[in-house]
Amino acid sequence: MKVSKIINNNAVCSLDDRGREIVIMGCGLGFNSKVGQEVDKSKMEKIFRMETEDETKRLQNLLQDVPIERVQLVNEIIENATKVITDKIQRTIYITLLDHINFAIERVYQNIQLYNPLLNEIRRFYPREFMVGQEAVRLLNKELSLAMPEDEAATIALHFINAELGRDTFEMVDVTKIIQNAVKITKYHYNMELDEGSLHFERFITHLKYFAMRVISKERLEKEDEVLTEIIRTQYPKAYRCAEKIREYIYQEYGFDASNAELSFLALHIERIFM
Repeated sequence: MKVSKIINNNAVCSLDDRGREIVIMGCGLGFNSKVGQEVDKSKMEKIFRMETEDETKRLQNLLQDVPIERVQLVNEIIENATKVITDKIQRTIYITLLDHINFAIERVYQNIQLYNPLLNEIRRFYPREFMVGQEAVRLLNKELSLAMPEDEAATIALHFINAELGRDTFEMVDVTKIIQNAVKITKYHYNMELDEGSLHFERFITHLKYFAMRVISKERLEKEDEVLTEIIRTQYPKAYRCAEKIREYIYQEYGFDASNAELSFLALHIERIFM
């Protein structure tokens, strides 16, 4: 494995066994290195392999500007996250999270505090990712002697949610708002609190997450089953009316007319919560 480009004293580029460009990081790895030399394997700490050439260049640019101790902390955060989050995390998390945390640290040094208006919702609807965010904040505060607020845990959690679902941050904010309001509509429709620790509630939230992404992407569930829809409407009238209220809210806010098939699935999940 030979050096093809020197990024800085701690990072170089090379090619893997399939000729794809990779970024290799390690303390002092690029110091006194020359293009064409063998990479010093004793100093290698992390190999980054992005999906596209553009992503590789973005990572290279970041590594040029970000202190190595911050890069190492972000690596540790991501490694810890993989023990908690079972879904596949896209490799772009190394770019987006490194960029975000680098600026978040600078904000703390400048005494600039940003509040996350979705803190409580992210805590409720994405507990695994929020726990990862909390651990990240604890690690950063401990290792860099910072006073990073809990709001930052929610924002870090959003980056992991994005990396799981392949969405950008602005879309996930809308997705979270849709989940939040759908839960509110359900609670007020039944005039009772929901058991947020139940398995049925967890499944409802998971369904709402993908329903909300379809709303944002304007993807309708076109496969209709009129017989099934009528059965659900007849057997679970209260749950179906609740699903209709959610559809009305979605249409008013996002101009998306959810199909009857979508309503049927929503009604089934709502009914299970109150069974």
